[in-house]
Amino acid sequence: MFFANSEGDTLNYGITAACGAGFLLFGYDQGVFGGILSNEHFLRTFNYPNATMQGQIVATYDIGCILGTLLSIWVGDKIGRRRCILLGCCILIAGGIIQTASSTLAPMIVGRIVAGVGNGMNTIAIPIWQSETAKASHRGKLIVLQLVTNIFGIVITNWMNYGFTFVPNSAISWRFPLGFQCFFAIVTICLVLVTPESPRWLVMKDRVTEAQGILARLMAKPQDDAEVDSEIQYLVASVHHEAESNKSVTVKEIFSGGPQQTFRRILLGAGTPFFQQVGGVNVIAYYLPVVLVRSFGMTERMALILSACDSISLMFWGAMAAFLIDRVGRKKLMLFGVSTSSVCFALVAVGLRYSGKNNENRGMSIFAVVFIFMYYVFYGLSLLSIPYMYPAEINSQRMRNVGTSIATAVNWSFVYVVVTITPIAIENIQWKYYMMYAIFNFCFIPIIYQFYVETANLSLEQVDRLFEIKHEGGKGMSWDQATKLARAETHEETRIKLQGKGKGDNGPECTHLEEQS
Repeated sequence: MFFANSEGDTLNYGITAACGAGFLLFGYDQGVFGGILSNEHFLRTFNYPNATMQGQIVATYDIGCILGTLLSIWVGDKIGRRRCILLGCCILIAGGIIQTASSTLAPMIVGRIVAGVGNGMNTIAIPIWQSETAKASHRGKLIVLQLVTNIFGIVITNWMNYGFTFVPNSAISWRFPLGFQCFFAIVTICLVLVTPESPRWLVMKDRVTEAQGILARLMAKPQDDAEVDSEIQYLVASVHHEAESNKSVTVKEIFSGGPQQTFRRILLGAGTPFFQQVGGVNVIAYYLPVVLVRSFGMTERMALILSACDSISLMFWGAMAAFLIDRVGRKKLMLFGVSTSSVCFALVAVGLRYSGKNNENRGMSIFAVVFIFMYYVFYGLSLLSIPYMYPAEINSQRMRNVGTSIATAVNWSFVYVVVTITPIAIENIQWKYYMMYAIFNFCFIPIIYQFYVETANLSLEQVDRLFEIKHEGGKGMSWDQATKLARAETHEETRIKLQGKGKGDNGPECTHLEEQS
C-alpha cells in the first residue's frame, strides 16, 4: 500500500489517516443508535422497550468501553499501540456481527458490550499513537483532525438513518446501519497494518535500533543522520530517567508525587473527559434525534435532518479548531468551551420552559433549537478534541498508557451515566435536565483556571521537564515561568540532564541502551 514505504509528511499523513479511520468508527458507533431508537420496525422487533430499557441498550456499549479501557491498562504497553488498535478492531467486528444478527434483547446487549470493548481499546491506543509520532508543533492539529473524522462518523449515521426512514417496514432499515460499523473497522485494520509503531514505545521495549529507523522515516532523514541520532538519544535518556523499562507500573507509583507529580498529572488528564461528559455533550451526540422528537415535538424525519445538519456544523467548527488549538492553547480553549456551553444549555432550558407543554409557543421552541446548534459551534472549537489529546500529553512516557487508560475509563463511565439517564430525565424533569448541564459547566470554570497546565507546542519530553522545573522552583515559580524554561532547553541540554540522573538511578542498564543506539 502507498504508506508502506513512505516517509516524512506522507508517513505522518498515513498515521493520521489510520487514526482518523479508527475515530470515524468511534463516531459512527456513538451516533448509530440515536436514529434507530425511533425506528418502528426495530421497536416492534424488540417488543417496544420503555425509556429505561432503551437507555440500557444504548449504554451497555459504554460498559464494554469501560472494560476495554481497563483491559488496555494491562495490555497496552505490553503489545504496543498498533497491535492494541488491531485487536480492538477485531473485537469490534465480532460485536457488530452479533448486533446485526440479533432479534431479542439479550444478544443485542451482548453485541453492544463486545463492540464497546473493542472501541474502548481504540480510544486509548489511537491518541497515544498519534501523540507519540507527531511533531510537537503539529500534534494538536492532527488530533483535532481525528475528532473531525469522529464527527463525520456521526454525520454518516444521521443521514443513513434518515435514508432508511423511506423503507420503514424492513429489518434492513436498522440491521444495515448496525452491520456497517464492521466496514470502518476493516478500513482501520488495513491502514494500521501499513504504518509503523511508535518509536517511543519501541524505546521502552529496548528496541532502539528499530525505533531509530522509524524515527528516521518520520523525519525524512537517513538513519545515521546526526539529528536522528540526537533525537533517539533524547528519547532513550527520557525513558530511562523515569524508570527501568522492564518494571511494571505499581499502584503506589500511580499515587506518587515528587518531581514528576504523577498523581496530579493523572488527575489533570482524567479531568478533561469528566468536563466533556458531565458538560452534556452526549445528551446531544447520542440522543439529538430523540431530544428533538420528545422535547420539541418534531417528526422523526425532521429530527434526523436537523441532527445531520447539526453534526455537519460540528464537523466544520471542529475543523476550525485546528487553527486555534496550538495558537490559543488547551487551557484557554477549555475555559472558553465550558463558559459558552453553560450559557447555551441555560438558554436551551429557558426556551423549553416557555415553549409550553405541547410546544404551543413555536418561537421559544425555535429559540431552544438555535442554542442547541450554537452549543455545537462552541463545543467544536474547544472541548471536542482536548480530552483526546491532553491525557496523552500531560502524562509521562512511563505513565502515558496508564494515565490515558484511567482518563478513558472516566470518559466511558460518565458516558454510561449520561446515556442511561437521558431518556428517563427527558421524560420526567424535561427542561430542568438541560439546566443541570448549564450549572455543571459553570462550576468547571474555576477548576480549569486554577489547576490546569498548558501543553501546547511542548514536546512530550518538555512536558516532563516542565513538571521537574516547577518542582525545583517551588511556590516562588509560576507555571508560565517553568514553561518558558522548559521550552528554552535544547534537546542536548535536556538529554545530558536526564542522562546524568538516569545513570544515577539505573546504573549499567542506561549505558547499555546508549550503546545500542
